[in-house]
Parts: sequence; structure tokens; C-alpha cells
Amino acid sequence: MRITYYGHACFGLEIAGKHLLFDPFITPNPLAQGVVDINSIPADYLLLSHAHEDHIADAVAIAKRTGAKVIGVYEVVMWMNKQGIENIHPMNTGGAWEFEFGKVKLIPAVHSSSFPDGTYGGNPVGFLIKSNEGKNVYYAGDTALTAEMQILGEYNAIHVAILPIGDNFTMGIQDAVVAAELLKCTKVVGVHYDTFDLIKIDKEKAIETFKKAGKELILIPIGESREL
Repeated sequence: MRITYYGHACFGLEIAGKHLLFDPFITPNPLAQGVVDINSIPADYLLLSHAHEDHIADAVAIAKRTGAKVIGVYEVVMWMNKQGIENIHPMNTGGAWEFEFGKVKLIPAVHSSSFPDGTYGGNPVGFLIKSNEGKNVYYAGDTALTAEMQILGEYNAIHVAILPIGDNFTMGIQDAVVAAELLKCTKVVGVHYDTFDLIKIDKEKAIETFKKAGKELILIPIGESREL
């Protein structure tokens, strides 16, 4: 399983030969400009955690270019459908479905969700992916620390958790450490940090905080990949 970080909360996972792209926010992200070419990002599936612009800004353009199947909460997926995207799979919180790369389950996220025009964007979610490669990945989406994470950790062996760590709008470093404890997961990929002044972090301090808790925090430079 391979992960590529495209900045903010956007990343790609390559699982069983399929490319999964999450929450594309690239062209408006100054940290990704000149580093990531939106027209070269592969996507067989496009997974959207909620409707905020910093998670769907490039969703329509990428879906149209790649023909990727769009997965997410009903309101977001149907909004994509209204933008001319026909390859869709709407879901809702707690539901699961088997795809060719593995099973996807929508997990509650404590956040808000509205489209760029301010209209209701459905409930925000995270994704639990039980891959056909035998590794389970949890992407929390934009969320606060939640009790559901303990349930996930009790009943699922999570190989890697992809957690927001920028604070202010989501969990910060300390809560993300607690989340990893609840999830019984030692490997965490950090997202949703540094893009704006309000979510800038001390990266060295963050890595050390996780290390002291017996966890590994992986911060991937934009445009680079890692094996998980």
C-alpha cells in the first residue's frame, strides 16, 4: 500500500492496483502550487469526507478528467452528480460497501459541513478502509476527538490512521495522540496542518510528542510518497 500526499487533507492511496484519491484541495492551496500537477494525479475512486471547499475544490475537475467513481455521504455525492458527474456511489454514516479494492465504511466525524455557497452539505464522515491487501486504514476526515474511535480500535485492527493535527478547526496534536491510543494504532499520518496560519504546527515538536507516547507520526512532504 502506497500513500502520496498532495497537501492539506488531500492524499492518494494505491491499493490492489487501484488509485483512491481523498478530499482534493490543490489548485487553491499555495503550498501545493508548483509542486503538484492536478492533471497528472491518478484516481480510480474519489472519496469525499464532507462539503467544505478545502476538501472538494478540485473534485469536479478531477472526476471529469479521470472518470473516477465518487464515494461519500449522500448529499455530497448527489451534489457532484448535479455538476455532471455520473459515476457515483452515495452512502451514509455507518454504512459499508464492498468495492474491488476492499470494503469502505463511513465513520462519524464531529465537524460541520456546508458547500461553498453555504448550503447544507450533509453529515461529515471519515472512512474505514479494509483493503484486499490485508491492511486496514482509517482516515478520520475533519473531526474532533470522538468516543467512536475507541469502538473502531476495539473491533478493527487498524494498520495506519490518517488524522488531522492542525488544531483550531479539528483535533490538535495532543488529541490526535489520544485518538491513536483509542484506535490502538501506532502509525499515524498527519494531515490538515500548515495550510493556513490558524493551523500551523511545530512539526519537530509534534513528531516528538507522538514518539514519547510510543507512536510514530509521519509527516510527508507535499508531492512525495511513502510505503505503508
